[in-house]
Amino acid sequence: MPIKSALEIALERTKDLKVDPKALAAAEAKQEGKRIAGEFLSKPEDFDFPAKFNALAKEKREAAKEGAFEVFTARIQLPTMADVNPEQEFATIERGLKSLAAAGSGEKHIGEIFKQLGGFLKQYLEDAKKVDEAIRKQYAPRLKAKEQEMAARMGRAVRIDPMSDPEFAAFYKQNVGQMKAQYQAALDQAKEDLSSFCGVKEKA
Repeated sequence: MPIKSALEIALERTKDLKVDPKALAAAEAKQEGKRIAGEFLSKPEDFDFPAKFNALAKEKREAAKEGAFEVFTARIQLPTMADVNPEQEFATIERGLKSLAAAGSGEKHIGEIFKQLGGFLKQYLEDAKKVDEAIRKQYAPRLKAKEQEMAARMGRAVRIDPMSDPEFAAFYKQNVGQMKAQYQAALDQAKEDLSSFCGVKEKA
């Protein structure tokens, strides 16, 4: 009896599966929405997002809106110290989301959320800096003791990078993680509100 190839086995297993044309069309429309949103984010001044989105067939727009919404909100993240000007990209995201919202109150509420996000993210960076400084100051005596202990063994001065010290790294991660979790919960709530104003059912 000939041995079946992996391809033959796979084909046998899938021969009775039926493709749902509606689900396939929705998936394709969603990808189209993601592509349009991605192009808009890459060149916001040269790409007319509302025109491109409204040019889609009406039956595609609901799924396309979900895809575009996912791309836009995926870029709404807690900034790092290295993020020089997150507000600039947020302004572009705000424009895109307003295009997805129903005319009227949806756009207004989205504007209000982004206005709040500006202060929220600024406060996060300030708190992150304060927590970073407080943690390093609190751990400094312990770190100095370790440096002195190593210097005594090695016969020369030793400087330890705090983040290379496992004990400090764990202490830092725990304390920063608690603060970050609180801000992330508030950011997630803002995204839920945006999904409501855009008429998008956010996936769990």
